[in-house]
Amino acid sequence: MTRTLVEQPEEELDPRKPGGRLLTALLVLLSLGFLAWAALPLGGLEFDRYTVALVALTPYAVLVGAVLTLFGLLLRRWLTMLVVGLVTVLLVLSVAPRTMSSAAPAQGTELRVLSVNAYFGQADATAVVELVRRHEVDVLSLQELTPELVDRLDRADLGAELPHRVFSPGPKADGSGIAARYPLRELDLVPESTLAQPSALLDRPGSPPVEIVAVHPLYPMGRDTYDVWRREMTELGQLPLNGTPRVLAGDFNATLDHSRLGDLIGRGYTDAAAATGAGLSATWPKGWFPPPVTIDHVLTTPELTPQAFEVFPLPGADHRAILATLRWRG
Repeated sequence: MTRTLVEQPEEELDPRKPGGRLLTALLVLLSLGFLAWAALPLGGLEFDRYTVALVALTPYAVLVGAVLTLFGLLLRRWLTMLVVGLVTVLLVLSVAPRTMSSAAPAQGTELRVLSVNAYFGQADATAVVELVRRHEVDVLSLQELTPELVDRLDRADLGAELPHRVFSPGPKADGSGIAARYPLRELDLVPESTLAQPSALLDRPGSPPVEIVAVHPLYPMGRDTYDVWRREMTELGQLPLNGTPRVLAGDFNATLDHSRLGDLIGRGYTDAAAATGAGLSATWPKGWFPPPVTIDHVLTTPELTPQAFEVFPLPGADHRAILATLRWRG
């Protein structure tokens, strides 16, 4: 029997993906690094000074994820593109809401709160007083308040604008203080902390009293400071809420992506910047390295509604000053 041989056509090979194996390996390595980075804020994972720093840079992770997704598309690495793209979308869903205002207009009395980190007391006192005067500030929270800066503020006539004060000055970054247009009664809300965090009751005629706290937990990026920062952030979240309006204003050394600040907000506070669509307004440093992040905040309890949030450069300081306009509900 004659066997008929039917020649099978050779299978066509898929075109080689652009870039070759070396570029594929590089893209995969970069993608794995990005996924590990993204897992920190998405999973609420911060356990040392290095992870705290990476979480602070979460908005930049969104940009990195978008670039890697684009490269995956251009290089036809479909699985890499899909995984990185999905995680990037999750980061966007986490970060984007703070750029959209959710603040409801309120008709109550206005309260304007300015917070300044004075950089070891080196901030320009005249510029601080000018901000207070120009924006008709009612409450000023000062961090890194030194005795020398107190003297300069007095010479710049801060008392003419904000005659009432609860100051706890100290060397370098140790001191903090509150100055106000209306009478203050010193409180003892915050447990003893590494850096001073004074508190006071503001008595504004015609409005309910407001508790004010000048916030400044310890910087978490030092060799042995992370555990202290974590404890002091936790203690802020444990302050009892008794129906009295409260404002926490200062340098939290935390962004909205840090779980410690998220836990604090979850206990009943609103971040004024995020509520007014300014949640990505960088406050530190004033230059471009390290990449600017948002670590200065004004938090309010539900009795006060944020209406506006602004950021201002301040000569002599490494932070930008922040100004929140609040209104009482009702």
